[in-house]
Amino acid sequence: MRVVIVDYGSGNLRSAAKAVERAASEANLDIDLHVTADTERVAAADRLILPGVGAFADCRRGLETEVDMIEGLQEAVEQRGVPFLGICVGMQLMADRGLEHEVAAGFGWIHGDVTRIEPADPTLKIPHMGWNTLDVIADHPVLEGIPTGPDGWHAYFVHSYHLAVADRADLIATSDYSGPVTAIVGRNNVVGTQFHPEKSEKLGIALLANFLKWNP
Repeated sequence: MRVVIVDYGSGNLRSAAKAVERAASEANLDIDLHVTADTERVAAADRLILPGVGAFADCRRGLETEVDMIEGLQEAVEQRGVPFLGICVGMQLMADRGLEHEVAAGFGWIHGDVTRIEPADPTLKIPHMGWNTLDVIADHPVLEGIPTGPDGWHAYFVHSYHLAVADRADLIATSDYSGPVTAIVGRNNVVGTQFHPEKSEKLGIALLANFLKWNP
């Protein structure tokens, strides 16, 4: 299985690669993992992972500086149906638009805008940073075997914005920060996490293993 973590100058690439390798090992999966900006490798991948850290528009520009990268992603995901995992801003880029500081176009795979989170408690700090459990809205294979709800495993978040989905059918899980924030979205062969699986210990490793086994 050819797994590609897309390198466009954003994201915890080393941590993500180590987490994917551990997930594959624990699930007894044989993978050929590449962290690369090579568009041909991206277009030929069997699994794609897009990390992202920072502002939406900056990450979009980072992708645009890599020759044909966005086209390669679109070919793999939209035409070949390759399973895709977006992490943090990599997940936000799946939206129609990002509204962080400026309006920037996303991929349009999950309809909705990336907007600032607004806790009901005004004393809570932004960014939302720390460990939270997941509240499942809809079952999805990437959550198979993972304890969720108030007594479930915890995921690590650090973000000020989230993807406000236009269609609730695309919302898989939320987390609570004095109100629901988007935690996981998905549609067809794409799925995205606002939290960082590579930093989320056993929850993250289990989710990555489920992603590697997922055949949408």
